[in-house]
Amino acid sequence: MKKKRVELIKGDITLLDVDAIVNAANNSLLGGGGVDGAIHAAAGPDLLTECEKLNGCETGQSKITNGYRLKAKHVIHTVGPIWRGGFQDEHSLLASCYQTCLKLAKEKKIKTLAFPGISTGAYGFPLDLAALIAVTETKRFLNKNSYPERVIFVTYGDDNYETYRKLMDQ
Repeated sequence: MKKKRVELIKGDITLLDVDAIVNAANNSLLGGGGVDGAIHAAAGPDLLTECEKLNGCETGQSKITNGYRLKAKHVIHTVGPIWRGGFQDEHSLLASCYQTCLKLAKEKKIKTLAFPGISTGAYGFPLDLAALIAVTETKRFLNKNSYPERVIFVTYGDDNYETYRKLMDQ
């Protein structure tokens, strides 16, 4: 039986034993709230030290660091767009987050990669649209590439889980 390349779980991304987790970061890469704060707290101070050397990150782009105290070996930091009504290129910037994370995973031969819902928290991106972009871009990339071998979408709440589940069942 062929193993699924795309999975969905509800839980805490900082606890996953995968090759890399994605951090929904801000432009500074120096920590913040939500997933970003949780990842920095779980990884410990060495993550901040490495991030300080990266000189930030542009919206829609991604950079990789070590995972330090996390079970994940690496953290891929990506900066999602702030939702401003959908008229400031938010859709393509969010798609670029997934594309650049997946490209880094391929370049580094990362086998397992876990994504949170990028831009769906404090940045206000509508969950249904963000999930559609996430699933579509990931499946498109995996259809053309052998790495990563497995992608896991990690949701925290029931509503987020159901939104992703419905999309993945299609």
